[in-house]
Amino acid sequence: MPDRNPLVRLLRPRSVAVIGASDDPLRIGGRPIDYMRSQGYQGRLMPVNPNRAAIQGLEAYASVAGLPQTPDVAIVAVAAKLAPDVVAELAARGTAAAIVFSAGFAEAGAEGARIQQRMVASARKYGMRLLGPNSLGVVNPGTGFYGSFTSVVEMGFPVAGRVGIASQSGAYGSHILGIARDAGIGVSACVMSGNESDISLGDIVHAMVDDDNTDVIAVYAEGIRDGQRLMQALEAARKARKPVVMMKVGTSAVGSAAAQSHTASLAGNDAVTDAVLAEFGVVRARSTEHMLDVARLATRRIYPASNSLGVITVSGGAGVIISDAAEVAGLPMPEMPPATQERLKALLPFAAPRNPVDCTAQFLNDMTIAGRFTQAVVAEGGYQSVLGFFTYTGGADSIAPRLREQLKGVRDKHPDRLYLLSVLASPERVREYEADGFSVFEDPTRAVVAIEAMGRFGQAFERAPGLPPPSVPAVALPDSTPDEAQAKRVLAQAGIAVAPERACAAAGEAVAAAEALGYPVVLKILSPDIQHKSEIGGVLLNVTDAEGVRAGFDLLIARAEEAMPGARFEGVLVAKQLSGGVECILGIQRDPVFGPVAMFGLGGIFVEVMKDVVLHRCPFGEDVAEQMIRSIKGAPLLLGARGKPPVDIKALAGMLARLSVFAHQAGPRLQSVDLNPVFAMPQGQGAFAVDAVIEVTELPR
Repeated sequence: MPDRNPLVRLLRPRSVAVIGASDDPLRIGGRPIDYMRSQGYQGRLMPVNPNRAAIQGLEAYASVAGLPQTPDVAIVAVAAKLAPDVVAELAARGTAAAIVFSAGFAEAGAEGARIQQRMVASARKYGMRLLGPNSLGVVNPGTGFYGSFTSVVEMGFPVAGRVGIASQSGAYGSHILGIARDAGIGVSACVMSGNESDISLGDIVHAMVDDDNTDVIAVYAEGIRDGQRLMQALEAARKARKPVVMMKVGTSAVGSAAAQSHTASLAGNDAVTDAVLAEFGVVRARSTEHMLDVARLATRRIYPASNSLGVITVSGGAGVIISDAAEVAGLPMPEMPPATQERLKALLPFAAPRNPVDCTAQFLNDMTIAGRFTQAVVAEGGYQSVLGFFTYTGGADSIAPRLREQLKGVRDKHPDRLYLLSVLASPERVREYEADGFSVFEDPTRAVVAIEAMGRFGQAFERAPGLPPPSVPAVALPDSTPDEAQAKRVLAQAGIAVAPERACAAAGEAVAAAEALGYPVVLKILSPDIQHKSEIGGVLLNVTDAEGVRAGFDLLIARAEEAMPGARFEGVLVAKQLSGGVECILGIQRDPVFGPVAMFGLGGIFVEVMKDVVLHRCPFGEDVAEQMIRSIKGAPLLLGARGKPPVDIKALAGMLARLSVFAHQAGPRLQSVDLNPVFAMPQGQGAFAVDAVIEVTELPR
């Protein structure tokens, strides 16, 4: 067992005690014993039941104290009121980990949560780890360890393999396990975390990263309790080149509420979850089918960082379907080289050799056509992934053996490529193709989606370390939410450039400020209680003279007093009115799971209506900031569309990176920052925040 992660012992224990063991193999305390005995578990199995001398043919023990040895793992299958004492006994005895089946803890309310906390404290006192409570346990087909009472195995036990399944839900985790079994996907372990009182989803993923028997990790999550631990595990998986595919549910308002009540955890913001998973190269699955498709293909362990798709087909229609799917997925399908196209046309004049390469049904008359066309796609097209659509012909007894011979010859010459087939064939025939090195999908669209995922894994695995975040001095947050002028002073200390401006308490001061700054100017009401000034008419643009400044000062005060008579007023902000730039929005939001997250987008209608924004976890360097800026749909407006000059991308990226560092260093009191608009000026002229809102958690007075 690898010493680098003690939790690997939970996946493959050498000895197991079952507390609350039952002689009835259908009861919760009896099922694990029955399963392990039937599946040839080789470790020592020790039932604990004070009322029986034997359980299911095994010697039983009256108590934890009476066990002949300390178990690696204990299964706690007793009533909730008894579980804390049992856990305390096991911990004091030196048990490495306990799986608590018992329910009625944090998921049941405040009192259950308090009992759960006491139980965890007693385990931690002696260094024992807890899975659950309310857990459906652990399954390891390779060792025959079934620390679970799931009944999905009554329809067939899963086969051993290289895919680890980590699930917060016991019932749905078992559902995934059953689908994997029926699809012939081999499983290294399935762990169902329950309430995550101690062992979190991140802990489980990290254990699978450190498990030499796991190559691919499939995750079902309802809510992330420990975001930092999960991110550590995902980065460990990326560095170990172990793909992670995650199905994160709870994206709807109703689904999020259900996840919280079911797992007593935070769902977080779904767009933030997307951004964080993408950062670590995790493929987010849209469905169980999608998740297992990706996991199954990933076991081939071929992850092309520069992915491209070459298609050999016997159907023009299928070629169109595949091309459409590839475009939606963003998977490149370059044309075959012109010389190769000419050669294939000479070989078969009515073929369509561009890509998809359609060799037509003529291959039925000359099977070498399939081999020669496929060889051309692989050797001359240079594609990293190859999909062959042979439909029912690939399963026909009169065709399949000869087709296998042709395709296998190509694959053996070029084993570094990713090969998939879309065929209709018997399970036995499918296994033959799989043994030859081809992954088989009936639906070619599903095949394309899985191929695209392999490229994303490859890009994540090959990604070089980026630039470090810029150095930003530590800035003290104000005791309470500041007004705009105060917010800009705070940001200026972090190196965030702002438009020239002055806070003025009287009309005369405002005139003097405008004269110094130069017309035209912008006038804005200044109040820590009014964050959205434009909604009350608290902003005046294009003020061009002293008379306008005086009148505007009085008008803003009057509007503010009418709209919010109880608000604190500190005067008017006079700012130089900028022109010639592109309006952008930069922001920070503290996510309850992953901490501060930065946002970038174009201002105005692009953010309000089109929601064309990109998110990234803080902090990050200027290279990541520039990637964010260039990734939005509206990026051409920043890069010089329609003859307009490009904006100062370097200055804009610098501002975004510094903002991310400021947010990271500010700590949990910082709730949000909103810089809207930021004027990105023409290249070489900088970027300036025109408006700023900072929200903080107020310190107690």
